[in-house]
Amino acid sequence: MYFIANWKMFGDTNSLNSLNKVIKFIKLFKKKRLIKIIYCPPNTLIDLVSKKLKNTNIEVGSQNCHEKDDYGPYTGSVNCSMLKNVGAKYVIIGHSEVRQSGESNELINKKIQTAIKSGLKVIFCIGETIQQKRKKLTKKVLSKQIKLGLNKIKNKKTIIIAYEPVWSIGTGIIPKPLDLLKTINFLKKKLKNNKILYGGSVNSKNINQLKLIYNLDGYLIGGASQDPKKFIDIIKKTYN
Repeated sequence: MYFIANWKMFGDTNSLNSLNKVIKFIKLFKKKRLIKIIYCPPNTLIDLVSKKLKNTNIEVGSQNCHEKDDYGPYTGSVNCSMLKNVGAKYVIIGHSEVRQSGESNELINKKIQTAIKSGLKVIFCIGETIQQKRKKLTKKVLSKQIKLGLNKIKNKKTIIIAYEPVWSIGTGIIPKPLDLLKTINFLKKKLKNNKILYGGSVNSKNINQLKLIYNLDGYLIGGASQDPKKFIDIIKKTYN
C-alpha cells in the first residue's frame, strides 16, 4: 500500500523536523512491511529530505521534471538527472495543478519517457474536471489521458497511476464510494499490471470511507501529508 506525500509548495529547512515523528512511527509500526512511503517535497528540499531519510525505508520523489534530460537554456527548470543526483527516486508527472497551467498530454508523455530513461520511477496523474464528470465523460477523458500520456512507453507496468479528479483537489470533496469503485475497476481492467492510487482531498477523516475501495493500491496525499500527525493517522486508520 502506497502513501505518497505531495508537499506541493510547502516547507523549509525547519520542516525536516516533522519527519522525525513519521520515522519513529514507521520503526514501531507492526505492518510496516505492507506499506511504501514516498515523500515528494519541493525541489529545494529533496537533497535534505533524502539525507534525513537515508537509513529508513522511506523514499523520496520530485513533484515534476523538465521534458529534456540534458542541460540547456531552460531558466527555472530542473531535469531528471539533476533530481536523481540529489536523491529523488520517483517523480510525479501530470498532476492536475500542473495540467491546469497548460501542460498537454503530449508534453506529459515526453516527461514520462525522459523520466523512465533516466531511471526515475513515474507517478502518473490522471483525472477529469467537474464539467467532464457532469457530462459523464470520466472514462473517455481518462482513456485519452492514458493513451496519449503512455504513448510509445514500452515498460508501462513500472508506472504508478494516481487517479485524482480535478474537482476533488484541495476542495475537501471526494467521489462517492460507488463512483470511485467503478472508476478504479475501469482503470484496473485497462491497466492490469499497474498500481492504482487515489488522490484528492485525502485526509484522516475520510480515509475510513476511502479504504472501503478494496482494489486501491494506495493514496497520493496533499495538504494532510504536511502535518506528521495527520499523515500518521491516515496510515493507522487504513489498517484499523
